[in-house]
Amino acid sequence: MQSTVIAPSILSANFAKLGEEVDNVLRAGADWVHFDVMDNHYVPNLTIGPLVCEALRNHGVTAPIDVHLMVEPVDRIVPDFAKAGATMISFHPEASRHVHRTVQLIKSHGCQAGLVLNPATPVEALDYVLEELDMVLLMSVNPGFGGQAFIASALDKLRVVRERIDNSGRKIRLEIDGGVKPDNIAEIAAAGADTFVAGSAIFGQPDYADVVKRMKDAVAAVRR
Repeated sequence: MQSTVIAPSILSANFAKLGEEVDNVLRAGADWVHFDVMDNHYVPNLTIGPLVCEALRNHGVTAPIDVHLMVEPVDRIVPDFAKAGATMISFHPEASRHVHRTVQLIKSHGCQAGLVLNPATPVEALDYVLEELDMVLLMSVNPGFGGQAFIASALDKLRVVRERIDNSGRKIRLEIDGGVKPDNIAEIAAAGADTFVAGSAIFGQPDYADVVKRMKDAVAAVRR
């Protein structure tokens, strides 16, 4: 199992002072910055593009930027996010005509590649590409909006994917996104996740450091 990563989603941040928000959450102990990129086509919402990623890099953010593309088609935007400073780029198999080619495209631009499975996307989508991936992201809500409740069936799916990753013998991160909070993160970690996206559970609270610490402590207790 890899080290625990807390990746706050800026979808829930105050965009009027985004640079300050990201600085504060990283200072509070968060590890990555998570970007939810929505196009009002693949998902029914419109959020942010590469310019925001570039702006945060220019602002001085050096932490890994974890870009989750909920866009279709996906290949067109990959080079733009790579150029803007993305560290990891994840996409949905439904948004790519050639999943393996999209993975290759992401890696050819110097980024790590992740595949995202929606709640109803079967784990068989990982067949033939798992060996090429740096991360698998499981959605525990249906993509499109922040603040949704955790879908419990994601726990069983985590266990299945965890076993696949372990059997591969490769260092592949297993990320979870949707409804992750301090009071359920232990159960999620026990099912196999090592990388946790949280939006309103962190940015909606008055003390970021307290929330991040409670999350990391809960995961650490499971792993003892």
